Amino acid sequence: MPTLKEIKGRIASVRSTLKITSAMKLVSSAKLRKAQNAIEAMRPYQEQLQGILASLQGGSATQKADFMALSPENDASATKRADSMALGPKTIVAIASNSSLCGGFNANAVAKVRAIRQPGDTVYAIGRKMADAMRKDGFASPEDLSSLAEHPSYGPVAALVEKLVADVEAGRTGAVVLVYNHFVSTAHQEPVVEVLVQRRSVEEGDESLSSTSLRDPVRANVPERDSSPSPSDIAPLIEPSRAELLAALLPKTQKLKLFAALLDSAAAEHAARTVAMQTATDNAENLLAELTLQYNKGRQQKITSEILDLAGGQAEN
Repeated sequence: MPTLKEIKGRIASVRSTLKITSAMKLVSSAKLRKAQNAIEAMRPYQEQLQGILASLQGGSATQKADFMALSPENDASATKRADSMALGPKTIVAIASNSSLCGGFNANAVAKVRAIRQPGDTVYAIGRKMADAMRKDGFASPEDLSSLAEHPSYGPVAALVEKLVADVEAGRTGAVVLVYNHFVSTAHQEPVVEVLVQRRSVEEGDESLSSTSLRDPVRANVPERDSSPSPSDIAPLIEPSRAELLAALLPKTQKLKLFAALLDSAAAEHAARTVAMQTATDNAENLLAELTLQYNKGRQQKITSEILDLAGGQAEN
């Protein structure tokens, strides 16, 4: 049985830990609100840009393939399409955090990368925890991108996307896939897989990329109407041309998608750390209550024993 001095030392240690976890919870909560505000401020621009691309995607099959790579999809479809359409090894941009104490945030992202990774793939790790895990697996990141995990910035993101797109166009990689934790709620972060860029593997007019197969967020689930055109169906005049407009907007959307993934991952990280520190604080409070009760019982037992000794000595006299 521990002595009162040992219990008192544990109480002091738990109280010190409790102060740390409480402070980290408050800091993470403040950072979470800031990250959510950043995402909400960017969302209107992203939605408008996606809407413009949706209205322009009725062009060639190649243009449809480019737009489909930017449409929302689930993990299974993204991974399957990246593996089936990528001509050669793919590039994975994996996002995690630079620090720990955030529950299973980093472990979930690393597990998702390992699930889709194949021999020959290249992994650009954003975040020291992801870089360390990939280095141990033999997939060292070509660049040190740990600063983007803590301070997402559009400039470095744009430069990275331009490099990745150039690799796809040059045939050095078949597709670029994003892996990160998506912020669903404060209590739930879900690791997701999304295709950012893919090498064109179809020719113009390929029926495999017909309009019925596209994940168009604007035109999906719209019932077929009469073939006769209405005033609202008349295609708008586009200057200088649809192809030139898509060529200008697609790179912006690709850069914005990676930047949004970084902001989303940052929000998920702060949410995971907030929950983890709240859980640690609750456990510390419960442990502190148990140790205090144990200390009080031991102290009371010691006092009672001393009183009995005094009473016994007086009785002998």
